[in-house]
Amino acid sequence: MSAMPLVLLSLFIALPLCEIALFILVGGQIGVLATIAIVVLTAIAGATLVRRQGLATLQRARADFDAGRIPAGPMAEGLAILFAGVLLLTPGFLTDAIGFALLIPALRARLVTAVGGWLVRHAIVIGPDGMMQRAADRRSGARYGPDIIELDACEIDDTDRTGAGNGQPRAPSPWRERKG
Repeated sequence: MSAMPLVLLSLFIALPLCEIALFILVGGQIGVLATIAIVVLTAIAGATLVRRQGLATLQRARADFDAGRIPAGPMAEGLAILFAGVLLLTPGFLTDAIGFALLIPALRARLVTAVGGWLVRHAIVIGPDGMMQRAADRRSGARYGPDIIELDACEIDDTDRTGAGNGQPRAPSPWRERKG
């Protein structure tokens, strides 16, 4: 098992446990109703901020598109804002903190740059000619052709020796080279 599924599994288990612990701690300090009110108010405030920043990002993307540029930056920021919205609508103090942090433009820009750098180092691009290339290798020109196929094969005899059939020869395989 690679590292990424283990990280995701750990987050899937640890995040709800942390949220439950924070609910218990905060609820014990300020009471259940105040805790619920805070969660609802942060969701409303977060939705408002996400809407405002999302619309501003959409306008920047349209401006880039109208100018003939690919709106990669605004699209990446839009995904970060969408993720922030999901986190802010999820009940919990930790998810709210991460969601609000993603709505800080400078922090969001650094995160988008970091994730973009990771993608450039790890992504594989398939060009219009069908050639595969790591995004990081595009400058060096290293390419991987579509004619490389990895497989396991074994040769099968033309007669049925398993006893399951009638013992007659099988029809020739279209994959076998014909002799003569």
